[in-house]
Amino acid sequence: MATFFGEVVAAPSRAGVDEEEEVAGEREETPEDREIRRELEKKREVHILWSSKLSASTGSFTDEQFPCSKFILAIGHNSVAFLSSFVLNSGCWEAAGSVKLWNEWCRTSNTTSVLPTDAFCLFYKLISDPTVLLCQCNCYVAEDQQYQWLEKVFGCMREEDLQVTILSTCPLTDYKTPESTLTLPSPFLKALKTKDFKETTCCPLLEQPNIVQGLPAAVLSYCQVWQIPAVLYQCYTDVIKLDTVTIEAFKPVLSSKNLKSLVKVKLNFKD
Repeated sequence: MATFFGEVVAAPSRAGVDEEEEVAGEREETPEDREIRRELEKKREVHILWSSKLSASTGSFTDEQFPCSKFILAIGHNSVAFLSSFVLNSGCWEAAGSVKLWNEWCRTSNTTSVLPTDAFCLFYKLISDPTVLLCQCNCYVAEDQQYQWLEKVFGCMREEDLQVTILSTCPLTDYKTPESTLTLPSPFLKALKTKDFKETTCCPLLEQPNIVQGLPAAVLSYCQVWQIPAVLYQCYTDVIKLDTVTIEAFKPVLSSKNLKSLVKVKLNFKD
């Protein structure tokens, strides 16, 4: 499966499969098989639960889309903690909704009372401007659930003049470079943007042949297809768990157009 536009993916092949495996794979699906598959598909459905407060401030979202000028998405423990510390901590936000999903790696609920170690995907709106939406996605969204997530989240938004900022982390070992990764100053930021994103990025662009994967790639690809200005800031780190050094590596993003107006405290960055 392609994880980002431009990636070359090998086509599936049945070479090397013996006759017994081929016959077993081509046997007709029984009613019991179909029932199990339907139940599993139903269990893996992604549900978006918007709050009544969002409905009151932006209009009905059951039949109509609500306006959204900025969508800021943090994926993973460290990027979620970064937004909590430097953006949500201003106290100008209120809960707007949540994502409920289940897969082999996580199970989320519709509660907004969560711990940093919990699996959750929560939305917040800016009280002074309800068209600014922030999402903290601290859960694993499986490949077969990513399309649902995209369709149900972006399907509720009126995408005119929408700008998207994505924050995520990635293991340092995934970074492809002629140099040894042991000599790289970890953690560090790289950016990847859609062709409609015209602003200057807050860090160097991600070089070829590097690619991004998972939900960050899915969101960026969606924005590329639908011509939505979007930028992904990916932090490469050798610490996957919650880490203050990795969290602070996102600080340059606070100077971006989408985030600088959301931070009350002015921060001085070192060169």
